Amino acid sequence: MSSTVSSASAGAAAARERAVWPGLLLASTGAIAFSGKAIIVKLAYRYGVDAVTLIMYRMLFALPLFMLLAWWAGRGKPALTQRDWIVVVGLGFTGYYLASFLDFAGLAYVTAGFERLILYLNPTLVLAMGVLLFKRRVRRRQLIALGVSYCGVVLVFGHEMTALGPHVALGAALVFGSAVSYAIYLVYSGEEVRRLGALRLTGLATTVACLFCIAQFALLRPLSALAVAPEVIWLSVLNATLCTFAPVLMVMMAIERIGATIAAQTGMIGPLSTILMGVVILGEPFTVWIAAGTVLVLAGIWLLAKWR
Repeated sequence: MSSTVSSASAGAAAARERAVWPGLLLASTGAIAFSGKAIIVKLAYRYGVDAVTLIMYRMLFALPLFMLLAWWAGRGKPALTQRDWIVVVGLGFTGYYLASFLDFAGLAYVTAGFERLILYLNPTLVLAMGVLLFKRRVRRRQLIALGVSYCGVVLVFGHEMTALGPHVALGAALVFGSAVSYAIYLVYSGEEVRRLGALRLTGLATTVACLFCIAQFALLRPLSALAVAPEVIWLSVLNATLCTFAPVLMVMMAIERIGATIAAQTGMIGPLSTILMGVVILGEPFTVWIAAGTVLVLAGIWLLAKWR
């Protein structure tokens, strides 16, 4: 009898393990694909394009995909109220338009690896906003985790300042602003995710952001600025599909299978993949300082996820 129960338990455990692997694969692939955005942006900058034009092309090619996602996810659901539209526009502005633009602008001054480390401070910013805006209590262990992560960023920042010059400070500030903008989106999107659904909200908010980016180009650049190198067009198509739309779907599908916590922890592969691609594709340096800073940032985020 006991052997039968043990066999059944072992079979159930094996089935659960097999079910987890697709989710882990989706989360890992999504994190790597999304991290490739920085590499593509750095490659495109080699052809003399500026941030306003580059992000316009990325969002132009992504627009029909996210419109389709919003339509598909909203089938059979109630129409959005005026309040819903106001919230969606606000979330689209902060979470995808402003965050994306600041990130693209910052990448003109910092390496792809350093950019990814700064963006990976996002969970710490969400925690800090919870304390400031909603008076949530923070534990000493969480402060320790935050301190570990920020020590890693400061370590890499000091190395970048020495290697690349004073413009690194501007680039780091822009990318950090991007992280803050996206953290605002995460803090205020929780209720709307429950109301509208994650995929529908993502599709709508990103559609709004695409329109903002296109309008920004129309206001700030002449039509002649549309003439860019063919390589920029192809890189923008790749950025819009492989590094923007596809990761959103993969991460959402991963969360459905393994939960948000495990998906977020699996996403820690993102900074490592960015640094590796930066070294191999862009020829960026990989030093002991970058390695140490990366370990500290990832260790802090891991501790924060564990202790929360």
